[in-house]
Amino acid sequence: MAQTWIKLVAETEASTGGDSAATDTLVATCLAAAAAGDMDALFDLGVAFSTGSHGAPCDMIEAHKWFNLAAVGGHEEAAICRSEVSDDMTAREIAEAQRRAREWLRATRVDSRAA
Repeated sequence: MAQTWIKLVAETEASTGGDSAATDTLVATCLAAAAAGDMDALFDLGVAFSTGSHGAPCDMIEAHKWFNLAAVGGHEEAAICRSEVSDDMTAREIAEAQRRAREWLRATRVDSRAA
């Protein structure tokens, strides 16, 4: 799904002239898939935040968070990307990314229990 989602976002951006509402819908779809445990969606979010593409701002803390979540779930490429992103981060930034990842896990567990 990783390459498919990135391609779909790129095609949507091209066809809508960069309309942020269309891109936001795709990011929201990816977030929903990530919440459902889709490791490729988690990876795709890491790519979007690490490159500042597909409607996401360039944010290495968020990128590390998403790559970390995907890597913990067994996504091998995410583990490599997490390592590469962390090379350009401070220890404090990495700690913040890990805190956000734990927060995401807690929130998605609570949401899945409520369903």
